Amino acid sequence: MSLQKIQEKLNAPKGQTNTFGGYKYRSAEDILNAVKPLLAEYNWSIVLTDEVVAVLDRVYVRATVIIMDEKMSSLYLTSAFARESLVKKGMDDSQITGSTSSYARKYALNGMFAIDDTKDADTDSYTKLTKEPEKKAPRQPDEKMMQDFNQMMDTAENLQKLEMHFAAGWKYFNKSKPNQEILKAKYDKLKATFTAAE
Repeated sequence: MSLQKIQEKLNAPKGQTNTFGGYKYRSAEDILNAVKPLLAEYNWSIVLTDEVVAVLDRVYVRATVIIMDEKMSSLYLTSAFARESLVKKGMDDSQITGSTSSYARKYALNGMFAIDDTKDADTDSYTKLTKEPEKKAPRQPDEKMMQDFNQMMDTAENLQKLEMHFAAGWKYFNKSKPNQEILKAKYDKLKATFTAAE
């Protein structure tokens, strides 16, 4: 089963209503509810992660979506950014970050599964946070991505997750052998730790 087939078969309805405008939109949860049965049917896995990124005086949440097949022979990774609002508008800090995370995850999922939401307005919670147009954060260099993959491997709870994060990093740096060698050295060291603990 290829990613293309999953994209073709996926039907993620707009199950939410924006109370400000009365229109329908789909949330990250709607997309996940629709895609999980497809992934399970073909033995694919999905992982979502968030990272808070400071750019000058603004804070962004970067959401990353990784999917892979059972044998890890096919692996795909997408990321999307959303910016935290400077104005709380009745929300505490954790609610602002949570809402921004959901927004970023939605657009990372959109990118992964070829969902076009360009005509959709913001979700309720994100609309409450800010009405400013979304701005993309600067693209991060390979050095930052290497730090991210190292961190994901360092915090892997088990060998399976370690292998998944390593595979994602290996594919991301498919045109950079030096970076792949750095990742491999890190992976071998952590793998030995898990093996010794068994």
